[in-house]
Amino acid sequence: MVGSAATGAAAGGTDAVGLGPHANVEATHAKAANRSAPRNERGTAATLRDRSAPSQAALAKNAYSGGVRPTSLRERWLYALKPGSWPKLLVAALLGQAVGIASAGGVNVLALLAGFAFTMLHLAFVVLLNDWGDQDVDALKRRLFPELSSPKTIVDGILDDRSVLLAGLGAGALAAGVAVGAQLMLDRPGLAIGGAACMVLFWAYTLPPLRLNYRGGGEILEMLGVGFALPWWNAYLQSGEVSPAGIVVLPAFLLLALSSALASGLADEPSDRLGGKRTFTVLFGATAVRQAVEGLVIGAMIVWALLPLLAPGAISGLVLAPVIIVMAMEFVDLREVGASSEVDTYIGIGRYKQKLHDCIWRGTAVLAVLLAAGSLLFGGHLG
Repeated sequence: MVGSAATGAAAGGTDAVGLGPHANVEATHAKAANRSAPRNERGTAATLRDRSAPSQAALAKNAYSGGVRPTSLRERWLYALKPGSWPKLLVAALLGQAVGIASAGGVNVLALLAGFAFTMLHLAFVVLLNDWGDQDVDALKRRLFPELSSPKTIVDGILDDRSVLLAGLGAGALAAGVAVGAQLMLDRPGLAIGGAACMVLFWAYTLPPLRLNYRGGGEILEMLGVGFALPWWNAYLQSGEVSPAGIVVLPAFLLLALSSALASGLADEPSDRLGGKRTFTVLFGATAVRQAVEGLVIGAMIVWALLPLLAPGAISGLVLAPVIIVMAMEFVDLREVGASSEVDTYIGIGRYKQKLHDCIWRGTAVLAVLLAAGSLLFGGHLG
């Protein structure tokens, strides 16, 4: 989920170390699989753990081949929290806060602070427990492709699994406490339930008993969590309205969240396939996923461009036009990378995902700023 975004945000950084420009993912997969992966390695998570967990000697030899090892305790925890993934949730929360500000006609500072605190704690909950839940596949990836991937929090010994689990659960508990406190202090009935729903969506994504990212459907859960649940929660927190007028921007943002979720699986297809994950990339292939990603981005831009006609009075074309321009410019760069001969290499995938994130995050940030500014400067949401 969000942990996957950190790999993309590195944009050809740690994931790409040690690769030449034409090292094809599929070729690497086939070579490694023939050498190291017996057919029965598609078995249960327990079997994968036994077969793929590297020894301490192997860790000493292979660890951190994809990046620089964090040394101090602070650096190790910061690395585990994956700052590169933060914009995925922070931009979603920012959009929700802007929708709430546009509806209320002003800023509730307490709601703004509570939204930031909940989002950051929710982010820590997601990132840490995703690493804990995916350690079997991470160990398999490290064993099969020791030179291709960035250091893994648990597998490469940056932090032990118990510490990661406890910190993740603690962050979730604190996030729930923020939601309850905000509901009571700001008189937002049901806000705590909405916050719990945000966390349940992630739990179903990677943790037992559902683990839908392994069974199929993880991308849909990410779309719902990032594209709707988190921005809606922040909009309700800020405005006190269950359905503020600006909520009409979320259907297009759902499409963008799904495009990001689909792209997250591009670089991990070989290990995901062997590890039993049923991502869209595993099921349909990288080419089809890239086509879907780009189609979803185009669809989102079209929906936002048509919003003044689809929802008259809800949002003005004056707000949306700069958003479409920014996204269209970024989309040109995305298509250029997608059409390159290196798009199936780890370096190319990193660049592709970074260009996608630039398109989504910058466009959405511009929309959020204009929504909030329109309310604060002109006393309304520029409808």
